[in-house]
Amino acid sequence: MQVRDAVERDAPAMASLGDVPESVLRNLVHDRSVRVLVEGGDREDSEDDDVLGFVSFDAREEAVHVTEFGGDREACERLLAEPLNFAERESLPVEVLLRAGEDGGSPTRAADDVMRQAVEAVGFAEVGPGPRFRGERTRRYRYEPS
Repeated sequence: MQVRDAVERDAPAMASLGDVPESVLRNLVHDRSVRVLVEGGDREDSEDDDVLGFVSFDAREEAVHVTEFGGDREACERLLAEPLNFAERESLPVEVLLRAGEDGGSPTRAADDVMRQAVEAVGFAEVGPGPRFRGERTRRYRYEPS
């Protein structure tokens, strides 16, 4: 397995791993830093790669923001290292928003629970409610570099 930069042709596989339309992911590849965890070919952009997970992130003046990610827990944990490593070098915190359950607390979907477990496993802490996104409540998680 290896982590590489995402390319447009990865969008269908990324869409199957996350709750994001393929067209949005194609745009993210051009607008954000997007990495994929792949198993397969030995070239950096092999068409034969099996995409196991993805993460997109955006650096701003005050923090690095994880904008989308997906995959199983192991893939998510491995991929979250990408924005964390960048943030460590830049001495910036990292933030991620995750969907909250109907009561504003724990997630209700299995994929959301996997994502929550992954962010907590790599050192994020829940810091409270986030803004509504697509009409749903979110919870804000933050990682502070050491």
